[in-house]
Amino acid sequence: MREILLATNNPGKAKEMFEILSSSASPLSTLIWWRFLSDFPTWPQPIEDGDTFEANAVLKAHHYARLSGLWTIADDSGLEVDALDGEPGVRSSRYAGDSADTVANNTLLVKRLAGVPAERRTARFRCVCVLSDGDNILARARGTIEGRIIDEPRGSKGFGYDPHFWVEQSGLTAAEMSPEQKHAISHRGQALRRLKDKLLELLRPEAVE
Repeated sequence: MREILLATNNPGKAKEMFEILSSSASPLSTLIWWRFLSDFPTWPQPIEDGDTFEANAVLKAHHYARLSGLWTIADDSGLEVDALDGEPGVRSSRYAGDSADTVANNTLLVKRLAGVPAERRTARFRCVCVLSDGDNILARARGTIEGRIIDEPRGSKGFGYDPHFWVEQSGLTAAEMSPEQKHAISHRGQALRRLKDKLLELLRPEAVE
């Protein structure tokens, strides 16, 4: 069984990553022992100074793979709002400042969209996931989900911008969806399922040894 590290300090994201990758119906469930950054609280965090989601995902995956000596999965994801020229983008988690929390980020988002009509509030979540061995990127995958930004938050599930991200195809915000509903269509769900297929191909030789 191979140990693989899920490299995120965001508890909500770690939970989603584990749920999507560790389904009991997946062949991966017998091949992998999942580790979390919460197991290693003294490790330094990397400076996420990439100008794309992929650059930051690669940076984080390499950083933690080298620290741990384990294969490491990291993602970078965020919200792009068309009326704000793609903001907050790669700065989604620190939109209102480097020490900002979710409330501050959402408050700033709604403030900057004041007066923008509903039809122009189109937005999307993007996610890039990568698997690193410390020196090489062994696999990468992407996912995107389209939606609109609403002023009043709806729902108590999810995290980040989820209460303000309304998905037309479901008639719900991302924070109103059950985990199963969200994982089935979300940017992270898409990316991790694609990465899971690639990971299984890498691990199949180990499974028959």
